[in-house]
Amino acid sequence: MIGGIDEPVMTALVGFFGGLLLGLAARLGRFCTLGAIEDALYRASWARARMWGVAVGGAVVLTFTAGEAGLIDLPDTFNLASPWSPVAVVAGGLLFGYGMALAGNCGFGALARAGGGDMRSLVIVIVMGLAAYAVLSGPFAPLRVAVFPPNVPLQPQGLAHGIAAMTGMPVAIPGIAAGLGLIGLSLADRSFLRDWRAIGWGLCVAVAIVSGWIGMAWIADTGFAAVPVVSHSFAAPLGGSLLWLMTASGTDLDFGIGSVAGVLAGAFVGCLIRGQFRWEACEDPRELRRQLMGAVAMGVGAVLAIGCSVGQGLTAFSVLAYSAPLASAAILVGAAIGLHQLIVGFGRI
Repeated sequence: MIGGIDEPVMTALVGFFGGLLLGLAARLGRFCTLGAIEDALYRASWARARMWGVAVGGAVVLTFTAGEAGLIDLPDTFNLASPWSPVAVVAGGLLFGYGMALAGNCGFGALARAGGGDMRSLVIVIVMGLAAYAVLSGPFAPLRVAVFPPNVPLQPQGLAHGIAAMTGMPVAIPGIAAGLGLIGLSLADRSFLRDWRAIGWGLCVAVAIVSGWIGMAWIADTGFAAVPVVSHSFAAPLGGSLLWLMTASGTDLDFGIGSVAGVLAGAFVGCLIRGQFRWEACEDPRELRRQLMGAVAMGVGAVLAIGCSVGQGLTAFSVLAYSAPLASAAILVGAAIGLHQLIVGFGRI
């Protein structure tokens, strides 16, 4: 207990704060993974991809700065301390990206749309959460472990830590340099450089990610209960939120549940600000079938990849985990294949 508040409640509040920022960024800043990929591939617009780059670079700079300041013990973070399988990460990323294209959104994007009254996205959220839990700890968990056993040894699995070990320099130097490089590449366009709104929302996303690391690290150091040092991801937390809604008397709150609630709340507030809240439903059974298939693929893929487009593309990248570029590249390729199938076509779904 910290200041009279139980650790589970504190972790949920930390998750809610960052989730609220992410929900607002999705609705007010149009921050979207699939939207950025589709704009770049089919509209020759890199603005949202550059916004994503600002978010990733900002998250890296803030995370390693916080680590140097002693606010985060980076080797204890989930993405640097967990065993993983490169084959599973690539396979899961491809599956997740393809499913994201079929569903029309990732888990985070679906949450943001559900917060605006889109019932189709609510179905995606539910199905994705169920699929993720079925593979993570349900009946298909033994099969997952048998096919993709973790085979990377337990040690800080990060680029900055690897460079620091080879050169003897502080971990913060290569980490902050990498983040500044990403920001510089993203801002290397005059038209985007003038888009302060997009840059601001990208930095808002970065703050959301690092707030999770700092808040959870503080709780882990200050509280009495053992809590993992995690930040935002939207696959298993969807299933965990459903489980808590059904069994709250026997299940504790956690960071993921707070994060999911925060995105819904932020998206709802953002829709009210812009006057965009409206109820929507699926009128085409074929569209619903495609979205359900995509949701299942995303749930399974995110578990194999140890994170979704946010969990790997932002959170894991913020600590420069080795798994992040592998998963992100695989998600990009999977999404490109799925979008090509939907837009250009090379067979029936």
